[in-house]
Amino acid sequence: MKIIAHLDKHASPLKGLPHNPSVLSNFRHGATPLHASVSKCRNNMKIIAHLDMDAFFAAVEEREHPRFKGRPIAVGSDPKGGKGRGVVSTANYKAREYGIRSATPISKAWQLSEQAEKSGKPSVIFLPVNMRLYSKVSKNIFKIVEKYTKLYEPASIDEIYFDLSHSKNFKEAEGVVKKIKEEIFEKEKLTCSVGLAKNKLIAKIASDFQKPNGLTVVLPGGEFKFLENLPIRKVPGIGPKSEEILNRAGINTVGNIVAVGKKKMEHLLGAHGKDLYFSAQGEGDDEMRPEEDPKSIGEQDTFGADTLNSDLITKRLYELCDGVFRSFKQSGFNSFKNLVLTVRFSGFETVSHGEPVGEKIKSLKDIRFESLRMLLPYLDKRKNPNLKKIRLIGIRLEKLSKKPPENRLPL
Repeated sequence: MKIIAHLDKHASPLKGLPHNPSVLSNFRHGATPLHASVSKCRNNMKIIAHLDMDAFFAAVEEREHPRFKGRPIAVGSDPKGGKGRGVVSTANYKAREYGIRSATPISKAWQLSEQAEKSGKPSVIFLPVNMRLYSKVSKNIFKIVEKYTKLYEPASIDEIYFDLSHSKNFKEAEGVVKKIKEEIFEKEKLTCSVGLAKNKLIAKIASDFQKPNGLTVVLPGGEFKFLENLPIRKVPGIGPKSEEILNRAGINTVGNIVAVGKKKMEHLLGAHGKDLYFSAQGEGDDEMRPEEDPKSIGEQDTFGADTLNSDLITKRLYELCDGVFRSFKQSGFNSFKNLVLTVRFSGFETVSHGEPVGEKIKSLKDIRFESLRMLLPYLDKRKNPNLKKIRLIGIRLEKLSKKPPENRLPL
């Protein structure tokens, strides 16, 4: 079966999109030319797309600030001259050339920028996260997708699955995807990469195959051919720990997972290993689940330096309470059941403590009071016997409801 990507290498680029020969080149596995019989959607098989925006936060910032065009950009925590805490949320492709990626410690990102600058390269532009702007752009992009299908499932702020099974075949669905990519670029001046396959798993892996600005189509029957030589980390659900265990067993590619068999995978990783065995063969979910209401609303913050200063911690706690209460008021929910406090100590030990205090809370003042009551034992020896310094605190409202609390007006 044929696996065909995006555009023929000799075809003209998508209307309005920047031409990148390395991205727009055809991806083939020695198959014969595509025929309608191959691309036909047989036996009511699903046609699923996964759209992933390219370096989303950084790309939006570059669009908003044309003077940054072509410069390496890292969006995330304040680096504070290399002494900052936290991590990089998104790095654009120029910054990735320096070794900076999502989740890179911000202090490490600063060091890599300094090293690059010493070798004559441009320094990295560090920018704070502007979630309000990114959310607005995300909604605009999802609205474009919604014009072409009503069956879709947002996976995060910058990625979305959608069902194109109403298309006659994969070739027609590919045409729809090209239109979506063109419209996103025309209206938002941003590029995205899309994978098209029979299920969400393969579509997601395919969307990452030709970034940035890629379109990879994996036709039915070609799933294993597409997967077999990929590194195991390309499979969703395989993180650093699982990768280490599998590498020690000589399992480095997706094809190796299938070769060792289900029993071996189950022995190595339990039930998760069994699931990965089936994933490695291209099996996956194809149902769209509409966006659900959030299960919780919360905020957390890392201190500039680990501390036990009660004034500083209380001030930050109240700021978090203010933000959470504001988000709650804007969310459309009327009540909640649990208030949860999170405390992370200097050694990264993290504890969460929740209580069903929702019925007691009638105002922001009440949230502040209950949060402080829960926090105080961690500032002395009651719940912090060794008086360890605190690195991070967070507040979260859980078990949200749109029904007003009984016997009183909603918040």
